[in-house]
Order: sequence, then structure tokens, then C-alpha cells
Amino acid sequence: MVTKAEVGRRGEDIAVNYLRRKGFLICATNWRQGRYEIDIVAQKSGMVHFIEVKTRGINSLATPEQAVTKTKIAAMHRAASAYLAQYRIVGEVQFDLIAVDLFPDDTSDVRFVENIAEFGW
Repeated sequence: MVTKAEVGRRGEDIAVNYLRRKGFLICATNWRQGRYEIDIVAQKSGMVHFIEVKTRGINSLATPEQAVTKTKIAAMHRAASAYLAQYRIVGEVQFDLIAVDLFPDDTSDVRFVENIAEFGW
């Protein structure tokens, strides 16, 4: 049986490969500072993208998009602020979601949802 952590890692690997194919530079994966965590930090065209990856198997009752709550967005804001402060980054910031559906035949469906939240300096 596949664990939740294994599903999450598989989804993040798929997301990183997807972003690279789309021309993104991957700056960090699974970045952590204290209790703050960011799945993927990427850059493209001068924009810093903080990307949440949500992965679900075929038997999941909810879509990956439904897992992004107000609480999750608030946590993303705190983590992004910590990341920006740590690396002294100033510039345009965007919050995105990559939703991954995994299928039993080892295929997947990837959806890139841009601008899921405003940063609000």
C-alpha cells in the first residue's frame, strides 16, 4: 500500500518536472524554516512563484484544489515572508497551485493554477 507521504513525494516530483518543461527555474523544493514550509519556490520572467502542490489518488473524495483552504493560504503567506527575508529577495511574488491526480496505471493529470492568493505586502 502506498503511503500518503509517498503520494505527496510523487506529486512533487511530477510538479517539478512540469515546471521545468514550462521554463521555470526551480530555486527550492520542500524549503523549511521552523514550522514554515514551501513545496516549491521557482522563478520565471523575474517573478518568484511560491507553489503549493496537492496530490490525490483516484479514490480521493476531494479534488486537490479543494484542499487549499484559507488556513493553508495564511500559512503560505507566513512561509513566503520568511523565505523572502532569509534570502533578502525583493520583487514580484505570486502564489500558485499545482494539482496532481494520480491514476492506477502510473499516469497523472497536472493542472497549474496561477495566482491562488494575493501577497499583500
